[in-house]
Order: sequence, then C-alpha cells, then structure tokens
Amino acid sequence: MSTSSSSPSPSPRRTAYISRNTNETKIQVSLSLDGGPLDLLPADGSHFVNDGLRPPQNQNAKTHASQITFSQQIWIWTGIGFLDHMLHAWAKHAGWSLRIRCSGDLEIDDHHTTEDTFLALGTAFTTALGPRSGIARFGHAYAPLDEALSRAVIDISSRPFFVGNFDFKSPMMGTLNTQMVHHGLGSWAQNAGVTLHVDVIKGDNDHHRAESAFKALAVACKMACQKVVGKEGEISSTKGVL
Repeated sequence: MSTSSSSPSPSPRRTAYISRNTNETKIQVSLSLDGGPLDLLPADGSHFVNDGLRPPQNQNAKTHASQITFSQQIWIWTGIGFLDHMLHAWAKHAGWSLRIRCSGDLEIDDHHTTEDTFLALGTAFTTALGPRSGIARFGHAYAPLDEALSRAVIDISSRPFFVGNFDFKSPMMGTLNTQMVHHGLGSWAQNAGVTLHVDVIKGDNDHHRAESAFKALAVACKMACQKVVGKEGEISSTKGVL
C-alpha cells in the first residue's frame, strides 16, 4: 500500500499598504516583511498620478534608492536623499520589500517629511506583522561600517519606547538634519509598537555612524520578526498577550 505526502503550503507573506495624508505630507508605503514582489504604489488622482517621467510619479525610474532583485523589491523617494539611502539600507538588510514615496513640505525643512515617513512606516510594520504570535519577538545585532560600529536591540513588545545614542559631529548629512535620525526612529518605534535601543558605539564619520546604525537595526528587525517553527499561534509573553 503506497502512501503519499505533500509538503505544507507556505504561509502567506506579511504585507501592508498605508496611505497617510496631512496638510504637511502625502505618503504611500507598501511593505512586505518577507520580501518578494510588490505592486506599484497606486495613483491617487491628486498627488501621485503615475504618469510622469521622473520619480516620484514614475516608479519604474531607477533612483539612488531603488533595487529590484528576485527576492526583494525596494523603491524609495522622499525628496531627502540621505533619508532614502538609510531606508534603503534598512529594508535591504531586514529582508523586506519596500516601496515608499512622499510629497512633503520641504520648502519649510526636512522635519515633517522625515517624521511622517517614519510614522507611516511604523504603521505599515505593525499592520504587516499582525497579531504578533509565533515570532521570535527579540532581536539584536551589531553592524560595522569601516571605523564605525553600532548596536541595535529590539523587543516587539507593544510597549513603545526608544533610546538612541548617535553623537553626530555635524548638524547635517546631505539635506537631512542629524537630529531627525533620533526623532525619526523614535517616531517609528511609537507607531510600530516596539521597544528599541540603537547605539553608535564608535566612529569618526557621520555617514558611517548613521549607516551602521540602520544596518544594525535592520538585522535586529529581521531576527525579531522571524517565525519560530513549532510556536505557531503562540504569544511569547508571560502575560499571554502582546
């Protein structure tokens, strides 16, 4: 008597789409925590029409923060080049697929665009993650970039809290105010519902310090979001809830 067995079907990817509109910014975020393909961000008939020759309207245009591979699709345009670069590194090393575009009041400064982008990404993260069951919950990582070294520790706790130490030497990195790295990550932690500590341990160059911090955060996020075989549906908390 012969028997047959079939391998279990893969679990669905954890994805989310967020549109966040205020008087200061218009933002679209599409996120897959498990990588893979993403649809183009939709036209909204007003701010994003998808018929331009250049980003953010033309999402097929290759930009400084776009990278399409078999396992990941990343396309980011906020109008702040250095912010795009950090978000690109975060998505790449976390294993995410991520599309972001923002139309913000950069004629004022970079504050609203940066803050609202991190808020929208935090909302997309917690939406994609879902009920927070069956995951590792905790993640930690070190990441170097030449002389710079950073550490990130995350707890997907539903207890938003952020502590960051960066000690940047200059007020600006490109057109991004260095203060906005701390404020942006704090905004992300708030909407993502995580406890997050990010520390730049050493480094002389501000670009290296920032990039090593985002890479450490990426690897910590990847660890914390991992599904734990045999723990499906279980909440990793003595309280029984997160």
